[in-house]
Amino acid sequence: MVLGKRFRRFIAALAASSSVVLASATAGITQGLPGLTIFGGVDREYELGYRLQNDGILNRYDRYYLRIPAEKLSLASDLFVVTYPDEYGGEFDVDDIELRISGDSVPLDDVIWDEENQLVEIYPTEPIPARSRVEIVFSHVRNPRRTGTHYFNAYVRAPGDAVPPQYVGTWVLSFGRF
Repeated sequence: MVLGKRFRRFIAALAASSSVVLASATAGITQGLPGLTIFGGVDREYELGYRLQNDGILNRYDRYYLRIPAEKLSLASDLFVVTYPDEYGGEFDVDDIELRISGDSVPLDDVIWDEENQLVEIYPTEPIPARSRVEIVFSHVRNPRRTGTHYFNAYVRAPGDAVPPQYVGTWVLSFGRF
C-alpha cells in the first residue's frame, strides 16, 4: 500500500511538472514566437511572426496577422502569395484580406483564393517598396476543425519578374489547445 501512495504521488508530480514545462514551451505559439519543436520544423531564419486574434480556437472565426519583416523584402514586390497545407481545412474570405505597410492598409487590385492549389494570391495596386514592413491580414477566417500546427509559406514577386515568386519564410500556425 505504501508503494501505491508513492507511485500515485510520483505520477501526480510528473503530470504537474510536464504540464508546466509544456505550457511554458508552447506559451508563445499563438504569437508566433519560438516554442518547442519535437519533429523538425522551420529554420529560425525563415520563421515569420504572426498573431491570431482569437487564439486559433477550433472551428471559429478568427483574424490572422501574418507579418513579413522589412529585412525579408529585399526587392519591391507586386505579388504576395500565401500557401497552406492541404490538411489545414480552414476557409478564407477574399473580400476580407488586407495588405498593410507599416500599419497602413494599401489598395489591392485583386485577391485570388485558389483552393485546389492551396494558395492565396494578393496583388497590390502599386508595387510595395523594398524594405517595407508588411502585414497580411486575413479577416473573417474560419479556423480548422481539428487541433494541429500548419505551415503557411510566404512568397513574393518583384515587378517584371518572369521567374516564379521567391520564398520569404514560413508562419507556423497552431490551432486548438496543446
